[in-house]
Amino acid sequence: MESSAQFLLTVSGILLLGLLTSTVAKRTFLPRVTLLLFFGILIGEDGLAIIPTIFSDRFELIADLTLLMVGFLLGGKLTQESLRDSKGTVFWIAISAALLTTLAVSLGLLWLGVSAQISIVLGCIASATAPAAVLDVVGESDKKGEFSALLLSIVAFDDVLALIIFGVGISLVKAMNGHGGDELFLLVAGREIGGAVVLGISLGLPAAYLTGRVKEGQPILSEALGLVLLCGGLALWLGVSYLLAAMVMGAVIANLARHHEYPFHAIENVESPLMVIFFVLAGASLEIGALSELGIIGGVYILCRSIGKIIGARLGGKLSGADPGTQRWMGVALMPQAGVAIGMALVAANQFPEYRQVVLSIVISSTVFFEIVGPVFTRLALQRSSHSAET
Repeated sequence: MESSAQFLLTVSGILLLGLLTSTVAKRTFLPRVTLLLFFGILIGEDGLAIIPTIFSDRFELIADLTLLMVGFLLGGKLTQESLRDSKGTVFWIAISAALLTTLAVSLGLLWLGVSAQISIVLGCIASATAPAAVLDVVGESDKKGEFSALLLSIVAFDDVLALIIFGVGISLVKAMNGHGGDELFLLVAGREIGGAVVLGISLGLPAAYLTGRVKEGQPILSEALGLVLLCGGLALWLGVSYLLAAMVMGAVIANLARHHEYPFHAIENVESPLMVIFFVLAGASLEIGALSELGIIGGVYILCRSIGKIIGARLGGKLSGADPGTQRWMGVALMPQAGVAIGMALVAANQFPEYRQVVLSIVISSTVFFEIVGPVFTRLALQRSSHSAET
């Protein structure tokens, strides 16, 4: 009985806090994501340590549910109309920002004297962007328009690009270390990406026709949530990327379900409170002490990643003929880094135990930095790009 009371009181406190942070965020330069993370840090293990174990132990489940819905909603933005209107801008900026970031971090660390293998691994990890943070900042912003729609489409591609770059990088490092053959990580990454795409299409095709039939033209919450959870469960069981699978399923439904305008719009009503809980628990799990481990290598990683995102997005914008506001601010909006990067770091640490300490310490400490500061830059980019468009 006591544990149930703790759980319910914790959930209610965090959700009510979400209302307060939204109000405060509108009156300050800080986005809601950063405020929620700060609150999580305050009540987490590095702060007051008042989050009950029965709740914190369920962080992984809450994170999976939240990211599933984030992937599905991002996939829903990838419609033929939106991609046609962007005229290749999404493709060029996403590719350029990811590759330039990898190159900038790798070369920066090499210049510092870090080994080529570690430089390549960290460079590949740096290409990833946090989709949940970007989606939440865009959702709370009143600066809706072409820039925000373009940003969400680019972030939707980011997970795929990051996995491909990371797979190639791991394979290259293995070859440099004298390993190869059937153990090339590129094959594993290909299976994870390909399997997720196949799963997303397999679920999305029938769903595109069947959804919205119970109440004509309006998908109901139970069928929407059921399909998203089915996608996530199968992806985890099959060992493929559930974020990518949900994204592909959302894109398929958005493009093929012509009998209703917005696929599973009701998902947003569930995703919003989950997002609040997710970021508070993410803040509580952040190890602020890890920032002390940044050192010179971590500082160069943060600097080069920031430069790579900004210059890469600007180059991609120029190649695609994007407007000046997009060229100037899109890279700034792509600063957040979170779970995907840490997941890659853990994989790299298992593949190369000899690099474990350096890779994990740099990625975890820089993630703490980018998770807190990144959303601030995303919000700034939304405001500035909107101002540029008006002038």
